[in-house]
Amino acid sequence: MSAPVHPPSVPEARPEPRRSMVVCGVIGIAVMAAVDEIVFHQVLGWHHFYDRSTTRVGLLSDGLLHTAELLALVAGFFLFADLRRRQALAPAHAWAGFFLGLGTFQLFDGIVDHKLLRLHQIRYGVDVTPYDWAWNIGGLVLLLIGVGLAVRAARRGRTGAGS
Repeated sequence: MSAPVHPPSVPEARPEPRRSMVVCGVIGIAVMAAVDEIVFHQVLGWHHFYDRSTTRVGLLSDGLLHTAELLALVAGFFLFADLRRRQALAPAHAWAGFFLGLGTFQLFDGIVDHKLLRLHQIRYGVDVTPYDWAWNIGGLVLLLIGVGLAVRAARRGRTGAGS
């Protein structure tokens, strides 16, 4: 007779707060890029990602943005699934990362793409000032929500209240 076979011991799962935040930050960036691309580029037709050339180039730039956002979304969800499978997801940090990603994309788009690089404006043929304020304040609010959630998650992690 042979001795009973025991499955190899699995180390206790440990949450990975930083990785949870980064992975969900990538998902947040991809989601906000998708919202921007679908709502403002396709549904409303207010602009293309690159508006300093022909409509054809603008459509190409939208397609490249859409490809990048889909790749980021798929990669992010694969990494998210890996965290879940390994029971390493830190939910509070993940939500913080998601909102940080949303706000980061929106502020980057509003400040860098719209104002510094002038790739496109939110809208044309109107005073863009209220649109710029709304876009950037919206991004700032999302970013501040992410910062607040990150601080809260870090405090909980230090006190051992879980993440």
